[in-house]
Amino acid sequence: MRHAHTVEQVRAAEAALMARLPDGTLMQRAVAGLAATCARLLAGARGRVYGSRVVVLAGSGDNGGDALYAGALLARRGAAVTAVLLDPARAHPGGLAALRAARGLVLTEQEAGLAAFTGADLALDGIVGIGGRGGLRPPAQPYAAAPRPGTVVAVDVPSGVDPDTGEVPGVALRADVTVAFGTLKPGLLIDPGASYAGAVQLVGIGLDLPPAALTALQHPDVAALLPRPDTESDKYRRGVVGVAAGSARYPGAALLAVAGALRGGAGAVRYVGTAAEEVVRRFPEVLVTEGGPAGAGRVQAWVVGPGGGEGAERALREALASDVPVLVDADGLTELARLGPAALAGRTAPTLLTPHTGEAARLLAGADQGPPPQADGLAAARLRTAHRLASAYRATALLKGSTTVVAEPTGEARSNPTGTSWLATAGSGDVLAGLAGSLLAAGLAPLDAASAAAYLHGLAGRRAAGRGAPVTATDVARQLPAVWRDVHGGAAPARGAGRGARPDDARPDGRRAAAGARPGGRH
Repeated sequence: MRHAHTVEQVRAAEAALMARLPDGTLMQRAVAGLAATCARLLAGARGRVYGSRVVVLAGSGDNGGDALYAGALLARRGAAVTAVLLDPARAHPGGLAALRAARGLVLTEQEAGLAAFTGADLALDGIVGIGGRGGLRPPAQPYAAAPRPGTVVAVDVPSGVDPDTGEVPGVALRADVTVAFGTLKPGLLIDPGASYAGAVQLVGIGLDLPPAALTALQHPDVAALLPRPDTESDKYRRGVVGVAAGSARYPGAALLAVAGALRGGAGAVRYVGTAAEEVVRRFPEVLVTEGGPAGAGRVQAWVVGPGGGEGAERALREALASDVPVLVDADGLTELARLGPAALAGRTAPTLLTPHTGEAARLLAGADQGPPPQADGLAAARLRTAHRLASAYRATALLKGSTTVVAEPTGEARSNPTGTSWLATAGSGDVLAGLAGSLLAAGLAPLDAASAAAYLHGLAGRRAAGRGAPVTATDVARQLPAVWRDVHGGAAPARGAGRGARPDDARPDGRRAAAGARPGGRH
C-alpha cells in the first residue's frame, strides 16, 4: 500500500528525527537519493552523466538547497551544471557554496536562465518545497511556459502544486519525475497535482511516521480484500446483492449495474425494477422480484439509483429503511440531494455514495441548503470535496473522476491509482456501482469495497482500451474477471494508461537512503 502524509505530519517526524541525528544528516540522505535518481535518468537517456547539461532552478530555503547540493554531486561526476537563482538574496548558502566548489555556473539573470533551462538534458525543479502554497510567483512563471528540456525532475513536489491536496491554484511547473523525500505527499496521488508529478520515486530518509493521511491500494492489498468462496460456501453465505436500477428511459443502466454486480464476488444478484425482462434475457442467473426493495426478500446490500428515473425516490426510501449497507448512485443521488442528510440520520448500517462532481455539487447544496457549488471547482479540489461529502452525510463517499477518491467520515481517505480517461464513457459508473455493491454484500467494509471496486474498474478500463482505443461500459464489465485473476496472480498493472508512485521500499518511508553527500542542515 502506498502511504502519503501531510506537510504537518512530515515536519513533525523530521523534527523528531533531527533531534537524534548529527546536523545535516537528513538533508544528506535526501540529496544523495535525489542525485542518484538524476544520474540514473541521465545515464538512461544519454548513456552517461559526464558531459550532460543540467540546470538547477533554485528557490529559497531547503528545497532550493536540496537541488543545489544534488547539482554539486552531478557536477563532480562530470555534468555541466548551471544553477539559476530565482531569489538570489535567499539562496541556500551551503548548497550554493557546494555548487560553486564543484565548478558549477551560477546565473541570476532570468533571460540567460531560461535559455539554459530550455537547452538542458535535465532540469531540477527546486523552486518551491512542501511548505509553499499558491502558484508560482511571477519570476518563476516563465519556466512553466518555456519549451521543455530533456527531463524535469521535481524536488519533493512540483512547484505550484499543493502538497496536501493536489490542488493547483495558479501556474505550476510540470515534472517528468518527482523525487519525494521520506514519504509520498497526498498531492502527488490526486489530480490535478498528480498529472504534474510524472513518475514518482520515493527516497527513504528514516522518518518514523504516523498513520497516513491518504493511502492507495496496490495489487497485494486488493488481492487480500477480494472475497473467495471456501468449502462451506453457498450462494447465500457468499452474499446476495440487490440492484434497484433502470427505468423505461434507461433500461441499459440496469443491465450494466447487474453486469458489474455479477462479477463482484457476491453469490447472487437480486434485481428489482422495470427492466426485469431485459435483465433475465441477458443474465438468466439473476433473481428477479416484483415491486421495490421492501418486498424483494433477503439481501446483504443494496445498489440503488443507476438509471432509476421516476422510480428512484421509492427505491431509495425503501432501501434506506433496510438494515443492510446501501450504495446510492446516479438518480438515487439526485433524490438524496433533494432529501438532504436527514434521510440518512436514522440508519445504523453503512451508506456508500458514488457521485461524479456534478452530483457532488447537488449533494453539497442539499446539505448546505444553498446554491450548488461549481462542479469545476469541486473537481479541482477532489480530496477536499470527498471529505466534505463524507462529513456532511456521515457516509462513505466515492468521488469519481480523473482521480477517484474515497473518504470516510472519520477522515480516512484513499485515492485510486488505476484510472484511465477511457472510462469516461456512458454506463461506466453503473458497472462500478454494481461491482462495489457486490463487494459490500460479500462482507467488505464500505471503504474497502469502494477502493477495491475502483481499483478493479480502473484496471478493467485499461485492459479494455488496450493500446488506446475507445471502450464501452460493456467492454469494461467483460474485463472484470480477467483483472480479478491478474490481481490474485500478482501481475503488474498495465502500463501507459495510468500512473502511480513507485516507492523504493515496501515500508511507508522506504528507509533506503544512499550515502555520499555531505550537505549542511535540513529544515
